[in-house]
Amino acid sequence: MSARRGRVIVVGVDGSSEALDAARWAGAEAARRGASVCLVAATQWAVASPVGVTALGQQSLRVALVEAAEDTLAEAAAEVRRTAPGVAVQTEVRPGAPAPVLLAESEQAELVVLGCRGLGGFAGLLAGSVTISVAASARCPVVVVRGIVGSSGPLPVVVGVDGSEKGEAALAFAFSEASARRLPLVAVHVWSDAMIDPLVAPAIDWTALAAEAEEVLGERLAGWAEKYPDVEVGRRVVRDNAAATLVEMSIGAHLVVVGSRGRGALRGALLGSVSQALLRHASCPVAVVREEES
Repeated sequence: MSARRGRVIVVGVDGSSEALDAARWAGAEAARRGASVCLVAATQWAVASPVGVTALGQQSLRVALVEAAEDTLAEAAAEVRRTAPGVAVQTEVRPGAPAPVLLAESEQAELVVLGCRGLGGFAGLLAGSVTISVAASARCPVVVVRGIVGSSGPLPVVVGVDGSEKGEAALAFAFSEASARRLPLVAVHVWSDAMIDPLVAPAIDWTALAAEAEEVLGERLAGWAEKYPDVEVGRRVVRDNAAATLVEMSIGAHLVVVGSRGRGALRGALLGSVSQALLRHASCPVAVVREEES
């Protein structure tokens, strides 16, 4: 990781079309934020050569891998410049496995942006451990660029709000994005009866539970409307599965924002099931915002 000055958005690049989507999204975002873009390719074999390859062969392999990575970075850089001509673009080839490389880069980044599927150096980004690990442990918000809906309408920023005192970072990110993009925001609090024993369900006051859920959402949003008076805020309280609800709402959203829920000694290795479901199935870009450790 090199020392950088100013605001920078880091993009994981692997030669896939999805990585190019991420580069274009990052370019537009950098232009809006007044930031630069750093495109990063990881060459995992550059530090661990395959068994049985001669020293000369190992060197040739390293050279070939670096050259291939540089080619993919050049293509991605061209896309960033085409999308956002005034944005400064830097390219870097990093030795090592994708997740550690990106996590190291996140130390100095304002945002890490990934494509929804990797084919090369970042293979398996969506379904595998790389995206999950980076989203859970990055030192900055992570955006996974999924199917961007082409629409001229003001699609909202959707933010998932749970009942805990955590999640302030996700709310702050969501309100900031909605304000900067002049978009409405929809705050969604989902409560589910899935864990309630069917034997006691008839005795439950569902109306009271719904009212309590409304109160929880109101408490979580307290103060944000005053801080961002320009943001039109909609509220939705839903009795359903949280993951399914947010995935469905992503169809008509500009961006979905959720928090990372890893805790304790394994905090960096955990990502909540709702966040994972969105990374796999959302119909728009997904931002995972990790709460600062206390």
